[in-house]
Amino acid sequence: MVAAIVNPAAGRGKARRRLDEIQSCFASHGISRIELTTKSGDEERLARQLIDDGASTIVAVGGDGTCGRIANAIVRAASNCALAVVPAGTGNDFAKTLGVAKPGVAETIALAATGPPIRIDVGRADGRCFVNSCGFGFDASVLEATTQIHWLRGNAVYIYSALRMLFGYRGLQVTGVPPSSGGATRHLLMLTVSNGRFLGGAFMIAPRANVGDGLLDVCYVNDMSVRRRLQLFARAMRGTHSELAGVSLTQESSLTLRFDSPPLLEVDGELRRAGSSEVTIECVPRALSVVAAPGAIAV
Repeated sequence: MVAAIVNPAAGRGKARRRLDEIQSCFASHGISRIELTTKSGDEERLARQLIDDGASTIVAVGGDGTCGRIANAIVRAASNCALAVVPAGTGNDFAKTLGVAKPGVAETIALAATGPPIRIDVGRADGRCFVNSCGFGFDASVLEATTQIHWLRGNAVYIYSALRMLFGYRGLQVTGVPPSSGGATRHLLMLTVSNGRFLGGAFMIAPRANVGDGLLDVCYVNDMSVRRRLQLFARAMRGTHSELAGVSLTQESSLTLRFDSPPLLEVDGELRRAGSSEVTIECVPRALSVVAAPGAIAV
């Protein structure tokens, strides 16, 4: 059974505005089990129910947060149920990884209904799985700032918020970076841990990331002047930011970070407060089945 979970609020109402088209396309492929979320967190409850009812594929209609919450339910159930995506969020970073960010709704639903599943890695941060990324510092602050922007849509929300925060964010102290440092403390602008290559819709924060290599791509950025932050901003859109002094990219299977207090972190485009001042992040190899466009994922 192929079923769908639709988050009507995704993309600032994008999914709600296209709901009739989405339901019509699902019906044309014989997919009649469509569940709509009504509040944050519904995705996991609905996904667990669909898994119990025998779903072989769950199609997430929403953004990265919707994908991450459904993935959490699948991984925690140790299920072979596959995750497919019809992008309807703001950044749609995970959809880019699956190669389904550009096709139309009808083409994406057709792939979701018939495409063969592929096993990929997921990350786990503070006990919660993520399919795309988690981040601390500037990344989390930008996400927090997007909640105050109501007149923009799509990638423009993140770009505008990031430009605003470039001038005011003060950085954070992190101990344990990189893991080989023996527990050194650094003052960072940001730290991102990525399973996929993209972040915030417009930024290629982890250009070498591969969701099937058993590793997470970690980007450490030292705090820097506003002028150099602007350079970082421009370079990150092209994936060439690692060429700048103070930026380093490493690949890790796991790492433990320590902060002065429980930090805010971005997890698949959602803002969370960590449970303690020490946060462990690890890669869980081949933990999730997904439906991807042909050739999108090299595993």
